[in-house]
Amino acid sequence: MDLNSIYTELIMEHNRSGHNKKALIEPDIRERGHNPSCGDDITLEIKLNENIIEDASFTGVGCAISQASTSMMIDLIKGIAKEEALSLVELFLSMIKKEIIDEDQLEKLEDAIVLQNISNMPARVKCAVLAWHTLKEAIS
Repeated sequence: MDLNSIYTELIMEHNRSGHNKKALIEPDIRERGHNPSCGDDITLEIKLNENIIEDASFTGVGCAISQASTSMMIDLIKGIAKEEALSLVELFLSMIKKEIIDEDQLEKLEDAIVLQNISNMPARVKCAVLAWHTLKEAIS
């Protein structure tokens, strides 16, 4: 299986899955992210246990890249400290900007690493980064 197939398969899997797409009961943080240029619109909800992101989910609409990127991000941040989540946001954004290309560093992003080449598609960059900017806003 080539990399393009893996990329497409992972995006479609996360887009269809819905395991992170639901409303949380009594979230501690709720942040809306909206991309008016394409219509992607998400609401990120986070449940905290002190400084730890105990649970997270999202609701909303968007393209497959937007929805998959959000789901991948949520998988990464559940169970970690807010500071660590912010570090992952910075790593992801640096990857998209091609500031960090070292595979060893990027392994921390797990499935989200498949979005690395999205920077070659400028019209899709905002789709991929929407959730990450929303998370940064929510927990900063």
